[in-house]
Amino acid sequence: MDYFLLLHPYMAIFRNVFGSVKQLFARLSIVLLMMTICRLIFFGFNHGSFPNAGLLDFAAALWFDCVTIGLIFLPFVVIHSFKNIRYERIFNAILKMYFHGITAIICALNLMDVEYFRYTSKRSTFDLFTVLGAGSDFAQLAGTFFKDFWLIILFLVALISISEWLYRKTEKIKVPKTSWQTASIQAVVLSLVFVFIGRGGFQLKPVGIMEASQFTDPANSGLVLNTAFTMIKSYGKERLDFKDYFDKKTEQAIFNPIQHSKPAHVLPEKTNVVVIILESFGNEFVGAFNGGKSYTPFFDSIIGKSLTFEYGIANGKKSIEAVPAILASIPSLMDNPYISSPYGNNRIGSLASILKKNGYSTAFYHGATNGSMRFDSFAAQAGFEHYFGRYEYGNDAHFDKTWGILDEYFNPWTAKQLTKLKAPFFGTLFTLSSHHPFYIPPHWRNKVRKGRQPICASINYGDIALKKFFEEAKKQPWYKNTIFVLVADHSPATVDKLYSQRKFMYRVPIVFFDPQGRLKPKREQKIFQQLDIMPTLLDLLNIDTKYYAFGRSYFDPREREAFAYLEGAYFYFKKHQMLTFSKDKARYLHEFTVKIESSTDSLRFYKKEVRASERRLKAIIQRYNRDLVQNKTHVK
Repeated sequence: MDYFLLLHPYMAIFRNVFGSVKQLFARLSIVLLMMTICRLIFFGFNHGSFPNAGLLDFAAALWFDCVTIGLIFLPFVVIHSFKNIRYERIFNAILKMYFHGITAIICALNLMDVEYFRYTSKRSTFDLFTVLGAGSDFAQLAGTFFKDFWLIILFLVALISISEWLYRKTEKIKVPKTSWQTASIQAVVLSLVFVFIGRGGFQLKPVGIMEASQFTDPANSGLVLNTAFTMIKSYGKERLDFKDYFDKKTEQAIFNPIQHSKPAHVLPEKTNVVVIILESFGNEFVGAFNGGKSYTPFFDSIIGKSLTFEYGIANGKKSIEAVPAILASIPSLMDNPYISSPYGNNRIGSLASILKKNGYSTAFYHGATNGSMRFDSFAAQAGFEHYFGRYEYGNDAHFDKTWGILDEYFNPWTAKQLTKLKAPFFGTLFTLSSHHPFYIPPHWRNKVRKGRQPICASINYGDIALKKFFEEAKKQPWYKNTIFVLVADHSPATVDKLYSQRKFMYRVPIVFFDPQGRLKPKREQKIFQQLDIMPTLLDLLNIDTKYYAFGRSYFDPREREAFAYLEGAYFYFKKHQMLTFSKDKARYLHEFTVKIESSTDSLRFYKKEVRASERRLKAIIQRYNRDLVQNKTHVK
């Protein structure tokens, strides 16, 4: 008897908390039900866009709905914990307004995409409001919307009515009075739970729009996601404005990313491809380009046997910008990198997806912790069949305690793993050790070449690890029937005045290496950007296809060009000059082929050339902005 008397206060607390939590989850389950109904309506109207959708897609969709609820209803959860102390009527009124207001918005956004999805093939992101807010478009479209989509409005009214009816049912759940102390503990515990749900788990970064590709086929991302989620995740991120420099006909005559490959017949059919993206291997540290002390003796030996470009240009300054540029010929001409932008879930045609259609197996290898820079999500979005990161490697004894698995171990492991792929295959290896903090394992610290910057030793270590990859690759049966592309993701930070300038800071090695020499070694004195890699490989592999790319094949006879964007300015490389363009106007023109620390602005001396370059760049920007906003970065 005494035992039960001791437990009685705790049992009372349990009853109070249980009643409150039961009511809370009953109410949030109504939101989940409304979102599910919206998705079913969405699917019913757009089922033709998701011919392969199955139960697993709807299960993944429930998870994204739960994440959305975790993000939006956290304040509701906290308020709900304190409503049964005092001022109950006021708290209940606040909760009811919050619940119905937010639920109505969620339903309205999802129902809006029932129709809008047909035009964009993706869930709407926050940039939609920028588009609607431009000029008088919204005012003009409002009347048409109510007239043409009255059924959607009826659905919304019905959902609001159902949610109100169900909410009143939850008011009958008995919730006894509680104390401030109990309510505070409940609020803290539930907040932690909802923060976990809102993040989507314990991974490095909160779940984002692109993560949908990890749960489903990229073609079904629109079904798995919900519009409230994509709006939240794209809020505050850079949104692109439509440009109207030219009419569409004129723009297309100047620049058109829709291209058709032209088989070069240099390599045999079904040649394997391995793209090696070298972290921070800027020209400054590569002996073949800097004319001084080399930190890359092995890489230099490869360059001597390869088709190499004297003026290799990176299309960005970050690793996250390099991957879509190299693998999908999509630049990041905005402040936000393409992968993490509101357009990161757009449909694209990448090397992986195109080669997959032509019988290639595909895999992406990156030794970093899975989720790093969302490369695993992008790989899934781009159509790679397999992703191998730190977790797949499975041996943290080789973990550098910062980024991931050390290159000297991951690189040769990748070479062995490639053998497991069905030929022909396309593999991408992204190295990582030559990244800040430039960790060198103890057994190499007295052996690597050091320079005046910490990265020098790290680059040399990366070169040693690159050699280990090729030593292992040469043992594999696929080696001789493979074309290798070696390219730096970007140039690193530097103390060198020359490479700190805009005209030199994008210079990176881009190398095509054929072990059998069928692609003749040559040092091309031409501009060649990361965006050009995909079109060039499609020609080299004799793939006959239509594709979307901002780059141009090496075999295309037209004049070479390159472009990049940083902090509101565009940089356009052509011939021997770099044009700086910002605020819709050409600003500077500099010589970029001569390695001098300063040069004169020659904008006023080359007016004809400047007008031509400005015209070309404007067409590129106009097409880029429109296609990203309208999800047209692909061939239909």
